[in-house]
Amino acid sequence: MSPDCVTPGSVRSAAEVNEHIRALWLRAGGSLSAQERAEYELLVVEWAAAIRDQVVRAA
Repeated sequence: MSPDCVTPGSVRSAAEVNEHIRALWLRAGGSLSAQERAEYELLVVEWAAAIRDQVVRAA
């Protein structure tokens, strides 16, 4: 997945995004390239947004 594939307001769940994060780290072998780091940062932002969305819906 390239960083261009992540769009604001993603409908993926936090669990799904977390799986992508885990897969990225596994593929990278624990050391991220610059491109992988950019992808990771976007995934973390998406994950945080999904968590916030879950909290808002629960409230």
